[in-house]
Amino acid sequence: MSQDPWLLTPGPLTTSMSVKQSMLHDWGSRDAKFLAINTRMRSRLVAMIGGEGAFTCVPMQGSGTFAVEAMIGAFVPPAGKLLVLINGAYGKRIAKICEYYKRASAVLEWAEDQPVDPARVAKALADDAAITHVAVVHCETTSGVLNPIAEVARVVAAAGRKLLIDAMSAFGAIALSSQEVPFDAVAASSNKCIEGLPGLGFVLARVDALRQCQGNAPSLSLDLYEQWQALEKTGQYRFTPPIHCIVAFDQALTEHEEEGGVAGRGARYRNNCKILVDGMRALGFETLLPDQLQAPIIVTFHMPTDPRFVFQTFYDKLKDRGYVIYPGKLTVADSFRIGCIGRLDETHMKGALAAVRAAMSEMGVANGSPRRQAASAE
Repeated sequence: MSQDPWLLTPGPLTTSMSVKQSMLHDWGSRDAKFLAINTRMRSRLVAMIGGEGAFTCVPMQGSGTFAVEAMIGAFVPPAGKLLVLINGAYGKRIAKICEYYKRASAVLEWAEDQPVDPARVAKALADDAAITHVAVVHCETTSGVLNPIAEVARVVAAAGRKLLIDAMSAFGAIALSSQEVPFDAVAASSNKCIEGLPGLGFVLARVDALRQCQGNAPSLSLDLYEQWQALEKTGQYRFTPPIHCIVAFDQALTEHEEEGGVAGRGARYRNNCKILVDGMRALGFETLLPDQLQAPIIVTFHMPTDPRFVFQTFYDKLKDRGYVIYPGKLTVADSFRIGCIGRLDETHMKGALAAVRAAMSEMGVANGSPRRQAASAE
Protein backbone atom coordinates (compact mmCIF):
# COMPACT_ATOMS: atom_id res chain seq x y z
CA MET A 1 0.00 0.00 0.00
CA SER A 2 1.39 3.41 -0.95
CA GLN A 3 2.05 6.01 1.72
CA ASP A 4 -0.83 8.44 2.26
CA PRO A 5 0.14 12.08 1.77
CA TRP A 6 1.21 14.04 4.84
CA LEU A 7 -1.53 16.57 5.58
CA LEU A 8 -0.11 19.95 6.50
CA THR A 9 -3.58 21.40 6.87
CA PRO A 10 -5.86 22.60 9.71
CA GLY A 11 -7.83 19.33 9.54
CA PRO A 12 -8.62 16.63 8.73
CA LEU A 13 -5.11 15.62 9.70
CA THR A 14 -2.57 12.85 9.42
CA THR A 15 -3.42 10.26 12.07
CA SER A 16 -1.37 7.48 13.65
CA MET A 17 -1.60 3.92 12.40
CA SER A 18 -2.96 2.82 15.78
CA VAL A 19 -5.81 5.36 15.52
CA LYS A 20 -6.63 3.99 12.06
CA GLN A 21 -6.44 0.39 13.25
CA SER A 22 -8.83 1.05 16.11
CA MET A 23 -11.63 1.35 13.55
CA LEU A 24 -11.21 -2.20 12.25
CA HIS A 25 -14.07 -3.50 14.37
CA ASP A 26 -17.82 -3.07 14.37
CA TRP A 27 -19.63 -1.96 17.51
CA GLY A 28 -23.28 -1.69 18.39
CA SER A 29 -24.38 1.76 19.51
CA ARG A 30 -25.94 0.22 22.64
CA ASP A 31 -23.09 -2.21 23.26
CA ALA A 32 -21.82 -1.99 26.84
CA LYS A 33 -18.17 -1.81 25.73
CA PHE A 34 -18.90 1.05 23.36
CA LEU A 35 -20.89 2.93 26.00
CA ALA A 36 -17.96 2.53 28.41
CA ILE A 37 -15.59 3.95 25.79
CA ASN A 38 -17.90 6.93 25.27
CA THR A 39 -18.11 7.57 29.01
CA ARG A 40 -14.33 7.42 29.32
CA MET A 41 -13.95 9.82 26.39
CA ARG A 42 -16.26 12.35 28.02
CA SER A 43 -14.40 12.18 31.34
CA ARG A 44 -11.01 12.59 29.67
CA LEU A 45 -12.11 15.71 27.85
CA VAL A 46 -13.46 17.33 31.00
CA ALA A 47 -10.17 16.57 32.75
CA MET A 48 -8.25 18.39 30.00
CA ILE A 49 -9.70 21.71 31.22
CA GLY A 50 -9.50 20.81 34.91
CA GLY A 51 -13.28 20.80 34.99
CA GLU A 52 -13.98 17.73 37.10
CA GLY A 53 -17.09 18.23 39.22
CA ALA A 54 -18.10 21.50 37.57
CA PHE A 55 -18.18 20.70 33.83
CA THR A 56 -19.65 18.00 31.65
CA CYS A 57 -18.84 16.90 28.11
CA VAL A 58 -21.67 16.79 25.59
CA PRO A 59 -20.51 15.15 22.34
CA MET A 60 -22.38 16.10 19.19
CA GLN A 61 -22.49 14.10 15.95
CA GLY A 62 -20.97 16.11 13.09
CA SER A 63 -18.11 18.46 12.43
CA GLY A 64 -16.86 21.10 14.82
CA THR A 65 -19.31 23.64 13.43
CA PHE A 66 -22.16 21.38 14.59
CA ALA A 67 -20.83 21.68 18.13
CA VAL A 68 -20.42 25.46 17.88
CA GLU A 69 -23.95 25.81 16.55
CA ALA A 70 -25.30 23.58 19.31
CA MET A 71 -23.45 25.68 21.90
CA ILE A 72 -24.82 28.97 20.57
CA GLY A 73 -28.35 27.61 20.27
CA ALA A 74 -28.37 26.27 23.82
CA PHE A 75 -26.55 28.96 25.75
CA VAL A 76 -27.91 32.11 24.12
CA PRO A 77 -31.62 32.16 25.04
CA PRO A 78 -34.24 33.65 22.71
CA ALA A 79 -34.24 36.84 24.81
CA GLY A 80 -30.43 36.98 25.01
CA LYS A 81 -27.92 38.88 22.92
CA LEU A 82 -24.54 37.62 21.78
CA LEU A 83 -21.49 39.81 21.20
CA VAL A 84 -19.36 38.07 18.56
CA LEU A 85 -15.65 38.89 18.40
CA ILE A 86 -14.51 38.51 14.80
CA ASN A 87 -11.03 38.44 13.32
CA GLY A 88 -11.53 35.76 10.70
CA ALA A 89 -13.93 33.39 8.98
CA TYR A 90 -14.87 31.40 12.08
CA GLY A 91 -16.01 34.43 14.05
CA LYS A 92 -18.09 35.37 11.01
CA ARG A 93 -19.56 31.88 11.02
CA ILE A 94 -20.77 32.35 14.61
CA ALA A 95 -22.45 35.60 13.58
CA LYS A 96 -24.11 33.70 10.71
CA ILE A 97 -25.43 31.12 13.16
CA CYS A 98 -27.08 33.94 15.10
CA GLU A 99 -28.79 35.07 11.90
CA TYR A 100 -30.14 31.58 11.21
CA TYR A 101 -31.31 31.16 14.79
CA LYS A 102 -32.74 34.68 14.95
CA ARG A 103 -30.71 35.46 18.05
CA ALA A 104 -29.95 39.11 18.70
CA SER A 105 -26.26 39.81 18.18
CA ALA A 106 -23.65 42.52 17.87
CA VAL A 107 -20.16 42.20 16.41
CA LEU A 108 -16.75 43.66 17.10
CA GLU A 109 -14.40 43.12 14.18
CA TRP A 110 -10.64 43.30 13.73
CA ALA A 111 -8.42 42.69 10.72
CA GLU A 112 -7.55 39.04 10.15
CA ASP A 113 -3.92 39.65 11.13
CA GLN A 114 -4.82 41.28 14.45
CA PRO A 115 -5.87 39.70 17.76
CA VAL A 116 -9.07 40.78 19.46
CA ASP A 117 -8.63 43.69 21.89
CA PRO A 118 -10.05 43.12 25.40
CA ALA A 119 -10.34 46.89 25.98
CA ARG A 120 -12.76 47.21 23.05
CA VAL A 121 -14.73 44.28 24.42
CA ALA A 122 -14.99 45.96 27.82
CA LYS A 123 -16.27 49.17 26.24
CA ALA A 124 -18.85 47.34 24.12
CA LEU A 125 -20.18 45.56 27.18
CA ALA A 126 -20.36 48.80 29.14
CA ASP A 127 -22.20 50.49 26.27
CA ASP A 128 -24.81 47.75 25.68
CA ALA A 129 -26.58 46.32 28.72
CA ALA A 130 -28.62 43.97 26.51
CA ILE A 131 -25.58 41.79 25.76
CA THR A 132 -25.78 38.59 27.80
CA HIS A 133 -23.03 36.48 26.21
CA VAL A 134 -19.75 36.89 24.33
CA ALA A 135 -18.33 34.45 21.77
CA VAL A 136 -14.65 34.30 20.81
CA VAL A 137 -12.42 32.02 18.74
CA HIS A 138 -9.33 30.85 20.63
CA CYS A 139 -7.12 30.29 17.57
CA GLU A 140 -8.54 31.81 14.39
CA THR A 141 -7.56 29.31 11.70
CA THR A 142 -8.10 31.85 8.94
CA SER A 143 -4.72 33.37 9.74
CA GLY A 144 -3.30 31.35 12.64
CA VAL A 145 -3.63 34.23 15.11
CA LEU A 146 -3.92 33.35 18.80
CA ASN A 147 -6.50 35.44 20.63
CA PRO A 148 -5.96 36.53 24.27
CA ILE A 149 -8.58 34.25 25.78
CA ALA A 150 -7.67 34.78 29.43
CA GLU A 151 -7.78 38.58 29.12
CA VAL A 152 -11.09 38.49 27.23
CA ALA A 153 -12.54 36.11 29.83
CA ARG A 154 -11.60 38.43 32.69
CA VAL A 155 -13.23 41.40 30.98
CA VAL A 156 -16.41 39.43 30.28
CA ALA A 157 -16.61 38.11 33.84
CA ALA A 158 -15.99 41.58 35.31
CA ALA A 159 -18.95 42.85 33.29
CA GLY A 160 -21.17 40.07 34.60
CA ARG A 161 -21.60 38.42 31.18
CA LYS A 162 -21.00 34.82 30.04
CA LEU A 163 -18.25 33.62 27.70
CA LEU A 164 -18.55 30.98 24.96
CA ILE A 165 -15.33 29.78 23.28
CA ASP A 166 -14.73 28.19 19.90
CA ALA A 167 -11.45 26.37 20.64
CA MET A 168 -11.60 24.15 17.57
CA SER A 169 -7.99 24.54 16.42
CA ALA A 170 -6.41 25.08 19.84
CA PHE A 171 -8.00 22.49 22.12
CA GLY A 172 -5.53 19.82 23.17
CA ALA A 173 -2.37 21.78 22.32
CA ILE A 174 -2.87 25.21 23.90
CA ALA A 175 -3.75 25.21 27.59
CA LEU A 176 -7.24 26.25 28.64
CA SER A 177 -7.98 25.89 32.35
CA SER A 178 -11.56 26.27 33.54
CA GLN A 179 -10.12 27.04 36.98
CA GLU A 180 -8.17 30.05 35.67
CA VAL A 181 -10.28 31.22 32.72
CA PRO A 182 -13.99 31.82 33.47
CA PHE A 183 -16.30 30.54 30.72
CA ASP A 184 -19.63 28.75 30.45
CA ALA A 185 -18.80 26.52 27.48
CA VAL A 186 -16.08 25.64 25.01
CA ALA A 187 -16.56 23.79 21.71
CA ALA A 188 -13.98 21.68 19.91
CA SER A 189 -13.78 18.54 17.76
CA SER A 190 -12.18 15.15 17.41
CA ASN A 191 -9.97 15.82 14.41
CA LYS A 192 -7.71 18.71 15.35
CA CYS A 193 -5.00 18.75 18.02
CA ILE A 194 -6.13 15.49 19.60
CA GLU A 195 -5.47 13.83 16.22
CA GLY A 196 -8.63 11.80 15.91
CA LEU A 197 -10.95 11.60 12.90
CA PRO A 198 -13.55 14.09 11.68
CA GLY A 199 -17.12 13.32 12.64
CA LEU A 200 -17.53 14.31 16.28
CA GLY A 201 -17.76 17.73 17.86
CA PHE A 202 -18.12 18.27 21.59
CA VAL A 203 -19.01 20.99 24.06
CA LEU A 204 -17.53 21.19 27.53
CA ALA A 205 -20.21 22.99 29.50
CA ARG A 206 -20.46 24.30 33.04
CA VAL A 207 -23.17 22.09 34.54
CA ASP A 208 -24.87 24.91 36.45
CA ALA A 209 -25.15 26.93 33.24
CA LEU A 210 -26.23 23.98 31.09
CA ARG A 211 -29.11 23.25 33.47
CA GLN A 212 -30.58 26.62 32.52
CA CYS A 213 -30.54 25.81 28.79
CA GLN A 214 -33.61 23.59 28.62
CA GLY A 215 -35.93 24.67 25.81
CA ASN A 216 -33.49 27.19 24.28
CA ALA A 217 -32.34 25.20 21.25
CA PRO A 218 -34.10 26.03 17.97
CA SER A 219 -32.95 22.67 16.54
CA LEU A 220 -33.95 19.11 17.39
CA SER A 221 -30.74 17.33 16.38
CA LEU A 222 -28.50 20.09 17.79
CA ASP A 223 -30.29 20.43 21.13
CA LEU A 224 -27.32 20.33 23.49
CA TYR A 225 -29.44 20.14 26.63
CA GLU A 226 -31.48 17.16 25.42
CA GLN A 227 -28.31 15.41 24.19
CA TRP A 228 -26.81 15.85 27.65
CA GLN A 229 -29.93 14.55 29.37
CA ALA A 230 -30.02 11.43 27.20
CA LEU A 231 -26.35 10.68 27.86
CA GLU A 232 -26.74 11.22 31.60
CA LYS A 233 -29.88 9.08 31.89
CA THR A 234 -29.07 6.21 29.51
CA GLY A 235 -25.43 6.61 28.47
CA GLN A 236 -26.69 6.60 24.88
CA TYR A 237 -26.99 9.14 22.10
CA ARG A 238 -30.42 10.28 20.98
CA PHE A 239 -29.55 9.51 17.35
CA THR A 240 -26.99 7.19 15.74
CA PRO A 241 -23.47 8.14 16.86
CA PRO A 242 -20.35 7.98 14.64
CA ILE A 243 -19.16 4.89 16.47
CA HIS A 244 -15.90 4.23 14.64
CA CYS A 245 -14.94 7.88 14.95
CA ILE A 246 -15.58 7.79 18.72
CA VAL A 247 -13.56 4.61 19.23
CA ALA A 248 -10.70 6.12 17.22
CA PHE A 249 -10.99 9.33 19.25
CA ASP A 250 -10.64 7.34 22.47
CA GLN A 251 -7.43 5.82 21.10
CA ALA A 252 -6.23 9.29 20.07
CA LEU A 253 -6.90 10.52 23.62
CA THR A 254 -4.76 7.68 24.98
CA GLU A 255 -1.92 8.71 22.68
CA HIS A 256 -2.41 12.35 23.67
CA GLU A 257 -1.97 11.38 27.34
CA GLU A 258 1.09 9.26 26.53
CA GLU A 259 2.70 12.24 24.80
CA GLY A 260 2.32 14.37 27.92
CA GLY A 261 -1.13 15.81 27.43
CA VAL A 262 -1.63 19.41 26.37
CA ALA A 263 1.93 20.38 27.32
CA GLY A 264 3.54 17.53 25.40
CA ARG A 265 1.37 17.89 22.32
CA GLY A 266 1.83 21.64 22.29
CA ALA A 267 5.61 21.30 22.55
CA ARG A 268 5.77 19.10 19.44
CA TYR A 269 3.61 21.51 17.50
CA ARG A 270 5.70 24.50 18.60
CA ASN A 271 8.81 22.72 17.41
CA ASN A 272 7.11 21.89 14.09
CA CYS A 273 6.10 25.53 13.72
CA LYS A 274 9.60 26.85 14.43
CA ILE A 275 11.21 24.50 11.92
CA LEU A 276 8.63 25.45 9.30
CA VAL A 277 8.84 29.21 9.82
CA ASP A 278 12.64 29.30 10.01
CA GLY A 279 12.92 27.17 6.88
CA MET A 280 10.39 29.14 4.85
CA ARG A 281 11.94 32.46 5.88
CA ALA A 282 15.32 31.14 4.73
CA LEU A 283 13.71 30.69 1.29
CA GLY A 284 12.47 34.29 1.29
CA PHE A 285 8.86 33.64 2.32
CA GLU A 286 7.27 35.99 4.85
CA THR A 287 4.71 35.09 7.48
CA LEU A 288 1.53 37.11 7.78
CA LEU A 289 1.86 37.27 11.56
CA PRO A 290 4.72 38.30 13.83
CA ASP A 291 5.97 35.49 16.02
CA GLN A 292 4.25 36.81 19.16
CA LEU A 293 0.80 36.45 17.55
CA GLN A 294 1.44 33.14 15.80
CA ALA A 295 -0.24 30.07 17.26
CA PRO A 296 1.67 26.82 16.60
CA ILE A 297 -1.28 25.42 14.67
CA ILE A 298 -1.18 26.76 11.12
CA VAL A 299 1.04 29.39 9.52
CA THR A 300 -0.07 31.84 6.83
CA PHE A 301 2.55 32.91 4.29
CA HIS A 302 2.33 35.80 1.86
CA MET A 303 2.25 34.72 -1.77
CA PRO A 304 5.52 35.34 -3.62
CA THR A 305 5.44 38.06 -6.27
CA ASP A 306 7.71 36.25 -8.72
CA PRO A 307 5.44 35.80 -11.77
CA ARG A 308 6.76 32.26 -12.19
CA PHE A 309 5.17 31.30 -8.88
CA VAL A 310 1.72 29.86 -9.55
CA PHE A 311 0.08 28.55 -6.41
CA GLN A 312 -1.78 25.67 -8.05
CA THR A 313 1.43 24.46 -9.67
CA PHE A 314 3.25 24.80 -6.36
CA TYR A 315 0.46 22.91 -4.57
CA ASP A 316 0.49 20.11 -7.15
CA LYS A 317 4.27 19.71 -7.01
CA LEU A 318 4.16 19.44 -3.22
CA LYS A 319 1.33 16.94 -3.39
CA ASP A 320 3.29 14.86 -5.93
CA ARG A 321 6.03 14.69 -3.30
CA GLY A 322 3.56 13.60 -0.61
CA TYR A 323 2.73 16.88 1.15
CA VAL A 324 -0.68 18.57 1.11
CA ILE A 325 -0.91 22.24 2.11
CA TYR A 326 -3.85 24.67 2.22
CA PRO A 327 -4.94 27.69 0.18
CA GLY A 328 -5.26 31.05 1.89
CA LYS A 329 -8.57 32.28 3.30
CA LEU A 330 -7.69 35.92 3.87
CA THR A 331 -9.17 39.12 2.54
CA VAL A 332 -6.22 41.22 3.79
CA ALA A 333 -3.51 39.46 1.76
CA ASP A 334 -2.89 36.96 -1.04
CA SER A 335 -1.63 33.96 0.88
CA PHE A 336 -1.39 30.23 1.48
CA ARG A 337 -1.24 28.19 4.69
CA ILE A 338 0.84 25.31 6.00
CA GLY A 339 -0.25 23.40 9.10
CA CYS A 340 1.91 22.20 11.99
CA ILE A 341 -0.53 19.77 13.60
CA GLY A 342 -1.47 16.13 13.19
CA ARG A 343 0.82 13.12 13.56
CA LEU A 344 3.82 15.04 12.21
CA ASP A 345 7.22 15.74 13.73
CA GLU A 346 10.41 17.54 12.76
CA THR A 347 11.27 14.87 10.17
CA HIS A 348 8.06 15.62 8.30
CA MET A 349 8.54 19.37 8.55
CA LYS A 350 12.08 19.11 7.15
CA GLY A 351 10.76 16.85 4.41
CA ALA A 352 8.10 19.42 3.55
CA LEU A 353 10.76 22.15 3.34
CA ALA A 354 12.82 19.98 1.00
CA ALA A 355 9.72 19.54 -1.16
CA VAL A 356 9.17 23.32 -1.18
CA ARG A 357 12.77 23.89 -2.32
CA ALA A 358 12.42 21.30 -5.07
CA ALA A 359 9.12 22.75 -6.27
CA MET A 360 10.54 26.26 -6.36
CA SER A 361 13.55 25.05 -8.35
CA GLU A 362 11.32 23.33 -10.91
CA MET A 363 9.22 26.50 -11.23
CA GLY A 364 12.30 28.70 -11.64
CA VAL A 365 11.46 30.68 -8.50
CA ALA A 366 14.66 31.71 -6.71
CA ASN A 367 13.02 33.54 -3.81
CA GLY A 368 9.67 33.31 -2.03
CA SER A 369 9.59 37.00 -1.12
CA PRO A 370 6.28 38.87 -1.47
CA ARG A 371 8.21 42.04 -2.26
CA ARG A 372 8.22 43.30 -5.83
CA GLN A 373 11.97 43.40 -6.36
CA ALA A 374 12.11 39.62 -6.13
CA ALA A 375 10.31 39.40 -9.45
CA SER A 376 12.90 41.33 -11.47
CA ALA A 377 15.60 38.68 -11.83
CA GLU A 378 15.52 36.46 -14.88
